[in-house]
Amino acid sequence: MIWVMVTLLAFAAGVLTQLRLRSPLANPTLIGTLLVASALLLTRVPYDTYLHDVQPLSALLTPAVVALAVPLYRLRALLARQWRALLIGGLTGTTLGVTVDTLLARALHLSPDAQRALHTAPATSPVALQLAPFTHAPPALAATLAVLSGLIGALILPALLTALRVRHPLARGIAIGSVSHGVGTARAREEGEQAGAASSIGMGLAALTVTLIVAVVGGSGQ
Repeated sequence: MIWVMVTLLAFAAGVLTQLRLRSPLANPTLIGTLLVASALLLTRVPYDTYLHDVQPLSALLTPAVVALAVPLYRLRALLARQWRALLIGGLTGTTLGVTVDTLLARALHLSPDAQRALHTAPATSPVALQLAPFTHAPPALAATLAVLSGLIGALILPALLTALRVRHPLARGIAIGSVSHGVGTARAREEGEQAGAASSIGMGLAALTVTLIVAVVGGSGQ
């Protein structure tokens, strides 16, 4: 259980850092990830061992995702009126994200494993893990890149959307959720319930879109 404590303390340190610095770069998930990764490297503990030890925390992921439905229910009338814009925005954002990941990976001449793993990066890590056998990507790499995608999106997208003068909470939420899934949704919820609800929809649409893309391309990765 020691790694459960390490993980919780690392995240708590991230939260305290965010409260003190008030900077978008002080993301609790990013800080916690870096602290845990550093601890694993220093102690040379295999990732499989860590994953086994933190299963109690991993088990909380499912109810946490289900809890995202609460703001969806509260705002169901508003979301129902805007369903066309949310659907188009979510599908477009995720499809564009997969396209950019694929083209950039090829332009940078990344390894075939990395290219295949990036196909599922806009989806959540559990979805990326489930799709790894179909894309023939290493499961650990697919999950890692999915987490990194969420972290980068949560750090960059809010400021980018502000610079582009995208101010409507539903537009900001769907944009963040469609490529940054759970981490991005947590960030969107900081902007308000509407942005968080739209981001939850974007996260769900991203999982669906990535799954359909993998099914269509046959997971060839070529």
